[in-house]
Amino acid sequence: MDFVIGLWNIFLQLIHNFRFADALDITLVTFIIYNAVKLVRETRAGQLVRGILVLMAVWLLSYWLNLYLMQSIISYLFQFAFIALLIVFQPEIRRALEQLGRSGIGTGKKWNLAEMRLQKNRRAVNAVVDAAAQMSRQKTGALIVFEMKTKLGDIIDTGTVVEAVPSVQIICNIFFNKAPLHDGAMIIRDGMVHAAGCILPLTKSDKVSVELGTRHRAAIGMSENSDAVIVVVSEETGQISVVRNGTITRNYTRETLNSELESLMLSEAAEPVEKRQNWIPSFRRTKK
Repeated sequence: MDFVIGLWNIFLQLIHNFRFADALDITLVTFIIYNAVKLVRETRAGQLVRGILVLMAVWLLSYWLNLYLMQSIISYLFQFAFIALLIVFQPEIRRALEQLGRSGIGTGKKWNLAEMRLQKNRRAVNAVVDAAAQMSRQKTGALIVFEMKTKLGDIIDTGTVVEAVPSVQIICNIFFNKAPLHDGAMIIRDGMVHAAGCILPLTKSDKVSVELGTRHRAAIGMSENSDAVIVVVSEETGQISVVRNGTITRNYTRETLNSELESLMLSEAAEPVEKRQNWIPSFRRTKK
């Protein structure tokens, strides 16, 4: 009990002496460590870091077992560790500094999450529209789901995670009739091709036209269980359809599909940007 009370008193003392500068310091260090770990995990530097950790473990073991020769060799290696790290990690360090320079600190544009989301969604819409138009001409069946506010994690678990930048080539390759993932649905999440080959629930409604096949019934079923926007390309006729809230609209052209998806996908992301752009001039006028 005395130990617990002592820890509590120490905690209260730390809280009492905690300053805003301490919080800022912890936040900055956490941010740097997070980005360093992210950089290492996303590059071949991860293997090198594991090698360094193994050397440190061997050095501790040699110190504990009094292996003087091994301890001396590793100690000499660690003396030049800083220079060695700069040489070994030079490509990763350079890439990180380039990304920092491209981030546009001070401009505010790259740091605005609404603008970034708008750009990613627009890129996804353009890729899907172009791919749908091409697959329509070739009569290649496709089922593309835009995830909205309702998360589709259970649907994604039925397919294969792709996490690729959307493009006409990637979308058409996935739905190529001999591709392993062509039979399922593609999930677009946050402007990225997140998963493919996913299985959607079929609609149980008896009001669906008998002309519609399994692909269209799956799209309607998905829209009945979420707020997703689904694009369907018929394999038999090449017709492009859009399904939302249990309702299917058909016979889209490239132009009408682009207009429909922009109104559905980009309006929500564009609203914060428009508000900010309208607010800035009014603030400047007030300042004058």
